[in-house]
Amino acid sequence: MSSSQYKYRSNVMDLIEKLVSLDRVCKANKGGRRFGFRALVIVGDGKGRVGYGFGKAREVSNAINKATNKAKKYIMRVPLREGRTLHHDVDGKHDSAKVHLRAAPIGTGIIAGGPMRSVFEALGMQDVVSKSIGKNSSINMIRATFDAFNSVLSPRDVAAKRGVKISDLVSRRRK
Repeated sequence: MSSSQYKYRSNVMDLIEKLVSLDRVCKANKGGRRFGFRALVIVGDGKGRVGYGFGKAREVSNAINKATNKAKKYIMRVPLREGRTLHHDVDGKHDSAKVHLRAAPIGTGIIAGGPMRSVFEALGMQDVVSKSIGKNSSINMIRATFDAFNSVLSPRDVAAKRGVKISDLVSRRRK
């Protein structure tokens, strides 16, 4: 891995935008039904930062624009081991959707279904095994995935909590 892979440009970020779902929704009124659209968008830089957003509007393009702007506003950083996988296995939950994410060895690829695959691709993760348990609503599955990302700790974070050196933690993992 080259160190240039982790450098960011100051003002301009090359973002990967993925439209995960676009649904037609309707509202019943006295005079009939009003149709609108709901968009779910994932935005990432392919280097460890990712965000998601929802947008609702009467037109498709407006819904996608709203969702993209929200996703860009709420981008989070996920610590990755060697820039390709998670540091440890994590679980996430939102409503009745549960996900289990596992770190994988080199060459495994992304083993995930549906909306979780889009999140991993936008994040830049190359090797991960995931399992969706419970309901498979795309919105709840993505929220559960981001809940799991919130509990990922890097060796630096763990070493700071325990008051030990990072090299001690990494050497224990190799044993």
